[in-house]
Amino acid sequence: MEVGVVGKPNVGKSTFFNALTLLDVPVAPYPFTTVKPNRGVAAVRAKCPEAERGVHCTPGNARCVAGTRWIPVSVIDVPGLVPGAHEGKGLGHQFLDELRPADGFIQVVDLTGGTSPDGAIVAAGTHDPAEEVPWLEEELVYWVAEILGREFDRHAKSIELQGGKVEEFLHERLTGLSISMFAVTQALRTSSVDRAHPARWSAADRRDLARSLLEAAKPRLVAANKCDKVEPPKAAALAETLAPIPVVPTSAEAELTLRRAARAGLIEYSPGAESFATPDPSRLSPAQRHALDEIRAILARWGTTGVQAAFERLVFERLGYVVVFPVEDETKWTDSKGRVLPDALLVPGGTPVRAVAYRVHSDLGEHFIRAIDGRTHRALAADHPVESGSVLRFVARR
Repeated sequence: MEVGVVGKPNVGKSTFFNALTLLDVPVAPYPFTTVKPNRGVAAVRAKCPEAERGVHCTPGNARCVAGTRWIPVSVIDVPGLVPGAHEGKGLGHQFLDELRPADGFIQVVDLTGGTSPDGAIVAAGTHDPAEEVPWLEEELVYWVAEILGREFDRHAKSIELQGGKVEEFLHERLTGLSISMFAVTQALRTSSVDRAHPARWSAADRRDLARSLLEAAKPRLVAANKCDKVEPPKAAALAETLAPIPVVPTSAEAELTLRRAARAGLIEYSPGAESFATPDPSRLSPAQRHALDEIRAILARWGTTGVQAAFERLVFERLGYVVVFPVEDETKWTDSKGRVLPDALLVPGGTPVRAVAYRVHSDLGEHFIRAIDGRTHRALAADHPVESGSVLRFVARR
């Protein structure tokens, strides 16, 4: 899976990306510092089942720290959005094309209202951050609608004449956007289009369908950034305005400072934590102590910097992913080499266990017989939906 970090210039988008990935992509107070996409890896947290067996796990793809597994997730930071991106304004076409593989978006907005529509820094309160969110939606809607509309009339007439299935045509047309057949069928149910007569669809109908497709296939969450410069009621008001889109107050700059300080060994800090420790204050310069004192005040006011929380809410709540632990011995929870709970996989909630077997190895899916629940030792049929935290062994024909 891949998460896209999006937003107009100068809202702290690249700082947010840097905080998640600890990459040092350029950050500067002028528009379009990011002129090409940056890719990195962040991680979401899940409880490790090791304590249930009274053993220590042997992490493979996801490290384990004090009983918490950190599962990697790909992240992309794309060039900034400005109104009219679908028409090629700013870095519009480049921005939109880079979003094709993203499964969901974190839209970073400036909670202080201190950036203009084209990304210039202005006086705080000059702009309403709530207005930034419809921009992105409209740009994405017009982008998807344009892709749908390419030679649409000819294909739509052919579907009607030959009795074809419109959902199959749409899925094929949208393959490059990572939109699943499930999302297509869901969007057809929730939009107002006449699925039996696609030849009658107008441009407005295609935009309506594009909106439903995006809601089904690429959910969003808003990171209300620079929260350290405002009071909590401003974030609460934004959340009320944008509901049902989730809003998480964030201070990407504070999170990036903490992660860099932890990497340098100056503090002890776990991403997403409510506090940090300074084992040896004598190593800190006066400027560093002052900066950390200011961050302590931010944490006291907001609880966390919000960056890790925003990322995990998108992955677990908006995208609905769960973590499963495949093993080869359901009694000892080990693989063939005796490693305990070596891997942790992110999969969409409700995924059939056979589909999870394919994720582990194509042969397991191809020759699937059953799965075995590592806790109950109950046999699970191919279509049994996977549950969060499951420990699973897959039995296949040899």
